[in-house]
Parts: sequence; structure tokens; C-alpha cells
Amino acid sequence: MSVQNKFIKFHDKIKLGREDEAYREARAKDNSILDELKTEFKNAGYPIIETFIQGSLSMYTGIKHPEADFDIDRAVVIDTDSAPDDPVEVKKLVLKVLEKRGFKNAKIKKPCVTADYMNLNLHIDIVIYRKRDERYELAVGKLNSNAENRVWSPSEPKKLIQHVNDSSQYIGSADLKIRQVKRLVRYVKRWRDEKFGQNVGKKVFSIGLTLMLKDKFCPSISDDGKVSDLQSLRDTVSAILNANYFQWVDDGKYKVNVRLPVQPYRNVFENSSIDTGTQLYNKLNAMLTKLDQALNEDSLRKQCEIMQGLFGGDFEVPEKEQDSNAKKVAYSSAGVVGTSQGA
Repeated sequence: MSVQNKFIKFHDKIKLGREDEAYREARAKDNSILDELKTEFKNAGYPIIETFIQGSLSMYTGIKHPEADFDIDRAVVIDTDSAPDDPVEVKKLVLKVLEKRGFKNAKIKKPCVTADYMNLNLHIDIVIYRKRDERYELAVGKLNSNAENRVWSPSEPKKLIQHVNDSSQYIGSADLKIRQVKRLVRYVKRWRDEKFGQNVGKKVFSIGLTLMLKDKFCPSISDDGKVSDLQSLRDTVSAILNANYFQWVDDGKYKVNVRLPVQPYRNVFENSSIDTGTQLYNKLNAMLTKLDQALNEDSLRKQCEIMQGLFGGDFEVPEKEQDSNAKKVAYSSAGVVGTSQGA
């Protein structure tokens, strides 16, 4: 038994895909809401011409959160020629549908319409685009926004998904590498849930973590295709900390800057506080220290105890010490099988 086997077991416990049984009720609710949105938009003269899933489920990086809601990230698209000049008008249609269906706290935010479902552990974000040819524009604006802040903003949502899912930059073992980086994203998202308080953790945005991990990914795969998620995670976190994501503000304080690789090229964390950036920087450094400790540890049990300290109780610790010289079996063929992205 190796620590890689334990990583794979942990991954299989926390991963969440749209077709998983755990997501069945959320999926059914999403489909039902979409049907009603199609009717509402059609009756208003803005027929939906396209729809797709955004967020972690489209990128195969979804996880089961210990206490948080399941998420629905749904995009609906209308034709530019039929779209109203005021994007808030179509957002009002979404708000109407969600309120009628029993969602609480339904509100129009700047980029989306968001709500929580009263009877299910479910949070929903619906974004609206208008489209001409293959050019998408996001409906931006709140109910109380002035005219200057109600705009259709150029956006490339599908290119963002493609960026995260793309493996073409990997030379050799591309499939193993893209699956490894998707696992790393899931590990770090669970680490966030474990290590940050709720108020700060919800501002450590999943897309920001995903982009950092994808763009600074350091694979750890031997010539015969055996993988080490522990080594890969350690090297990737180190690369993130040595990149230019964290900007020094004051003594021991940082802002975090992760730009979208597609339009509108904004900083994902542009509205995040210095406290959020500082906590993320410090906690990533603390994680790196723990990963180094685990890599230098001979005991599999102690390695797993360190990992459980990072990722929580879903990371198994062997009941008894195993005399396996953990460092020598960091690479394991068990990392090659059973590595479904959970799509």
C-alpha cells in the first residue's frame, strides 16, 4: 500500500460529477428550472437558443463539500437580435421563475441571478448571455444599477472551460496529466473548505484556485506511467507561491491577482480583501511545509496523518503502521487506475 493509493481513495470519496447519484436531486431541479426558463423567455420574446453548464461540473473538478450546498451553475443564451438593450430585463425573468419555485434569498447580482432552494441543500447561479455568431456577451447589472452599469459585456465562457480541460500543452502522457491536475484541484478545494472560515473561504474562489493549479501544474509521472499526487501537489503549490499571483502590500500582507485567460481578462480576486489574499498566501505556505514533511517521512501512517491534517477526515489513516518505506513507494500503479474525473 502506498500514499498514492490513499490519495486515490480520498479523491473518489470527495469527487462529484453531474451524473453522480449524489447530484441526482440537484440535476432534476436544474432540468426542471431550465424548462420553466425556456417557457418564460419565449413568452417574453427572448427565446433561449443555447444553454450549458458552467463551473466545476463543466471542468470535471466538482467536489462534495462537507457542509456547503450543492451548486448549479447554469448559462442560458439568447440571440443578440432579440435581446433587450437593458440586460437587467432578462435577469428579472430569471428572478421571477426562481421566486415562484420557492427559492429564498433570490437576488440579481452584477454577473448573475442567484438563490438558495428552501427544501434542498442547493445553491443556484444562473447567468445570461446574448450571442451573435460565436461571440458571447454577459448580462451585467443589478436592479438598482444606473444605465452606465447595465451592459452586455464581451465574455468567452466556453473558451474558459476549454482552457481548463485542454491537455494539448502536455507532451507525453497527456491523459494521465490532465487527470492528475483535475485531482489536484479537487484536493485543494477540499483543503480550502477545511482550512478557511466560512466568510473568507467563500471568497477563495474555486475558479481562481483552478486557474492557478492548471497554469502552474507540475506533473509527477514516472516513465512507466506511475503517478505521485503528493509530489505533484508539492511542486505545483511551490510553483504557485513562486509565481506573481501574490502582490506584497505591506509588512506580511498580500493581495492576490489571478486573471482570466479569456475575455474579459479580469482579476478573479479583484474585489477580494487584503485579508483574503494574506490568508491564502500564508495557508499555501503552511501546506507546502506539510507536503515537504510528508515527502520526507518514511512511515505511511505518518504521511497519511499529515494529509488528514490538511484535507480532513475523508483522507484515510491506516489503523496500524505498515512497514513499507513510504518514500520508496510514493509512485504507485494504483494512481493509474480508478482516476475518473467524475464527470
